[in-house]
Amino acid sequence: MSVNHAKFGTLLGYAPGNVPVYSSHYASADDVEFPDRESYRSYQDGIFMGYKWQCVEFARRWVYVNQGYIFDDVAMAYDIFDLRTVRVIKDNALLPLQAIRNGSLRRPEPGCLLIWNEGGEFEDTGHVAVVTEVFDDRVRIVEQNVDHHVWPADQRWSRELRAGVDAEGDYTITCTYDEGSILGWVIASEDASHAEPRLDTDPTLLTLRAAELAPVAAQAACLDSERADDAAYMLAMGGPVLTQNVADQQRYFTLSDSAARELKHASNELHAMFMHATHRVLKDDKLLARFNLPPSIWPKIRQSWNNRRNQMITGRFDFSVSERGIKVYEYNADSASCYMETGRVQGQWFAARGFHQGRCPGEKLFADLVQAWRKSGVDTVLHIMQDDDPEETYHAMFMKAAAEEAGIRCKVILGMQGLGWDAQGCVVDADGERMLWVWKTWAWETALDQLREECDADEALAAIGGKQQPQAAPRLVDVLLRKEVMVYEPLWTLIPSNKAILPILWELFPDHPNLLESRYELSEAMSNAGYVTKPIAGRCGFNISIVDGNNELVKETGGQFGSQDQIYQQLFGLPKIDKHYVQVGTFSVDGKHSATSVRVDTSPVITTYSDLLPLRILDDGNWPASGASADPDGQ
Repeated sequence: MSVNHAKFGTLLGYAPGNVPVYSSHYASADDVEFPDRESYRSYQDGIFMGYKWQCVEFARRWVYVNQGYIFDDVAMAYDIFDLRTVRVIKDNALLPLQAIRNGSLRRPEPGCLLIWNEGGEFEDTGHVAVVTEVFDDRVRIVEQNVDHHVWPADQRWSRELRAGVDAEGDYTITCTYDEGSILGWVIASEDASHAEPRLDTDPTLLTLRAAELAPVAAQAACLDSERADDAAYMLAMGGPVLTQNVADQQRYFTLSDSAARELKHASNELHAMFMHATHRVLKDDKLLARFNLPPSIWPKIRQSWNNRRNQMITGRFDFSVSERGIKVYEYNADSASCYMETGRVQGQWFAARGFHQGRCPGEKLFADLVQAWRKSGVDTVLHIMQDDDPEETYHAMFMKAAAEEAGIRCKVILGMQGLGWDAQGCVVDADGERMLWVWKTWAWETALDQLREECDADEALAAIGGKQQPQAAPRLVDVLLRKEVMVYEPLWTLIPSNKAILPILWELFPDHPNLLESRYELSEAMSNAGYVTKPIAGRCGFNISIVDGNNELVKETGGQFGSQDQIYQQLFGLPKIDKHYVQVGTFSVDGKHSATSVRVDTSPVITTYSDLLPLRILDDGNWPASGASADPDGQ
């Protein structure tokens, strides 16, 4: 394929129905023409189609123009294969959507959507195209985000794919990429012949299991004291253990492969939903006011969100997972923890014990972090800022190893040690290097507390970023809120991490199967069924109250967020397995699911002091039929 790509946004040609197809060669996007995140959003008749000029955006725009319906937002293109309805725009009616597996007796039809699985050329996301012509030996398709070349003047299709009919009459389309695979095609039709049934996951497969392994003779073999992150971890924990509670040091948990797939799908979809809600909040001052953020910081949050290069590296969802379903509690999009435990220690824990059944749910996390850092745009030194705290140290060392694997030079800064100013008024480290790229273990709320205390006035905040050389030593806000400094996680992650976003999510996606009802005011129905109060900017399980359906206080935690405004969330307990309440955490990297772990506590509220114990994913065939029960009062 030629490397002479058409510039991003170039008209490549017209698909049937006179629908334009554009180049999505992102490397050539013009910063003037596409200056911010908003400029990448695509609308047709005021309806959001997707992001320019991705494959899903084109597929949704084509069916809207030609067939008058749209399909729901999907986290990944391959998720379209699991949809079973589309929505007609003129009357909001739902039409059935049939999914036909590649290699079926039922051939694709012009106008159906061809769906690729994740992998190979379409790693992580899959792909979607519109079928325009069907022959015995080939199909013609139109698509975006594969080939970035202008079509010949008389051409109305992007590519031809080989197809064939076997002796039984099954029709199979061949992917042109060696490692790619085509799932099949979806057709809006009442005719369900040869269509894939939508099979809901057996609820018993959503249960967690607890088990134990015999101790190993030399536990130190599971970690390497020569590695900086391993050494820091063992120093903090007193050895290569995941808990200092001796009674639990051989305990682990298992999750079925079906449950792991459901969690992956939920994490990807929820990330997209949280991003939609963040966009909604930052467009509306009344909603933003709910988040109890200093108004002086609002322009900087919006600037951070609109900066198209200011992407998240990683975050963590917290779930309750049981036979009752998969429900998300919150998204720790800013300064999440447990990466080292999930991405390295739990896998080494099983390896040291010779346990190779199933797979480690954290095995991809480090590699995914490396890839995210490669895409981050860091072009000088990455300053890793942390407190002088043992847990933060191994957390920082693990992330430093990932960034260095990506080819990024890193320096670790303890607190504000050694920081100063250069002659141009920029913050520099002890060696005089400017701090332009920062990854931090601190939550943004820590910096905002300083802002509230010291410089909440607009004029004081405006002074941050001035080019005069200040007399005082740099403060945390002088680093993190400086215009020329790119911080990970970016400032806009304050919004999805704030509990005030949960009622907005519920309003945008009411009755979504992975959401819990959440409101700013306590409703009668919620009061009768039981609820949880959460401070909008709380962290680590602090200042949470659980109230049951009899209006009895079940559990209350202390902390420093008691003065924060609160939201009310439907009570949906954690499963209790033996003596432990168990919460599942999934890690997103670059907006996609990467890893899964569990944290446990004898209390129904998981806090910063709760243990992370090893987790293993087992095939469904190895899953017993009965499960642990969920405690209705856990959260």
